[in-house]
Amino acid sequence: MQHNDDAPLRSDAQRNRERILDVALVELTRCPDVPLSAIAKKAGVGQGTFYRNFPNREALVLEIYRHEMQQVADNAAQLLEQLPPQQALRTWMDRLAEFAMTKAGLADAFRLATSAPGGPAKPAHTPVTDAAELLLRANEDAGTVRPGLTGDDFLLAIAGVWQLTPAEDWRPRAARLLDLVMDGLQAGAPRP
Repeated sequence: MQHNDDAPLRSDAQRNRERILDVALVELTRCPDVPLSAIAKKAGVGQGTFYRNFPNREALVLEIYRHEMQQVADNAAQLLEQLPPQQALRTWMDRLAEFAMTKAGLADAFRLATSAPGGPAKPAHTPVTDAAELLLRANEDAGTVRPGLTGDDFLLAIAGVWQLTPAEDWRPRAARLLDLVMDGLQAGAPRP
């Protein structure tokens, strides 16, 4: 019997996969070289189920990264449905800072996964860049940011957030940095 990799997972298989990702995020943040068997046990799945979903540590770490990045990206459209563009952008920036802290907590595991010879390459920031573009275009249309900014410009402007560490009281500092970036995005906007 041939298995179709594009077929949707059964609901129980999807729950198992999500539980593995949730547990792995916590455990790998605590200890980047936690045994995969410990993650499987804490997720309440057998070794076969675990390795069917994630054949190795690198696949698991990269999927956590992709999953977290996609959640941040998806949040942009949701915020635009609920809030005015300017408020949606600033709220999304806070969500992005949360992502940066999650990524910082996984930094060692991520570095191990992407630095192995012949190992997988670091995924592109495309979903986050696309989300930034979506928010910037909505704000440009509303006249609340200067015209012509790109998602790449935005990510470079907020790069300081990635220098913060989750061990410190990062939230107030991130808020100040992001407010500063927001002020810069608004400078030169056609409408106040």
